[in-house]
Amino acid sequence: MITISGLTRKLPQGKTVLDDIRGQLEPGTFTAVVGPSGSGKSVLLRCLALKEPWTKGEYRFDGLDVVKAGAAARLKVRRKIAYLEQKPILYEKKTALKNVLIGAVGQVSWLRRMTGMVRNDDYMDAMDTLEAVGLIDRAKQATEKLSGGERQRVAVARAIAHGAELLVADEPVSGLDPHSAEDIMEMLKKLCKERGTTIVVALHRLELAEKFADQIWGLQDGRIVLDVRGRRLTGAEKVRLS
Repeated sequence: MITISGLTRKLPQGKTVLDDIRGQLEPGTFTAVVGPSGSGKSVLLRCLALKEPWTKGEYRFDGLDVVKAGAAARLKVRRKIAYLEQKPILYEKKTALKNVLIGAVGQVSWLRRMTGMVRNDDYMDAMDTLEAVGLIDRAKQATEKLSGGERQRVAVARAIAHGAELLVADEPVSGLDPHSAEDIMEMLKKLCKERGTTIVVALHRLELAEKFADQIWGLQDGRIVLDVRGRRLTGAEKVRLS
């Protein structure tokens, strides 16, 4: 379980971009973070992924206080977290399979990323993961030739193949056509339920949050103004997020 309490982020110039954020992320749940542009969604996700510091507040990962933990303990936590940007950074000339095997920065060693060294059992694990995200038939395809939706699937496969327990995705369906967006959301939901991965996704499309999320956090001016179980939002709730 992940628990955040009083998470606050202030910029050096004094602006508060996150204000007293509190919440829990249960294992194997799908949380959608929604809100208007500038509400703090991306900053919150970067804090959850330990990509950005916060000014004050407590963050516990499976009971461990991430702030007070030693460097070795924090490194272990970081390797349990995968962060997906809107446009995933992949090795363009390498195959989908090779991208999954090599892994992302922070998940595996620099030497392994540069040389592509893998353990004997990694190959089948990577193939199993590509199958789980619906890309087994594209495993040997160069990444540069994949569609936007397929690239997102490779990025997700790379994350979960290396043991990510928390997957944080910032607008993973931005720029995709409606059909591809639905496919990506379906895949993420499936990973939640079948693999027990905790997933937090920032979305600008409320209807996707309503359809796929187990819980919805609505942000406005850096504060959580809405915290509901996954369902259709009322008109009044949507107004609070406008």
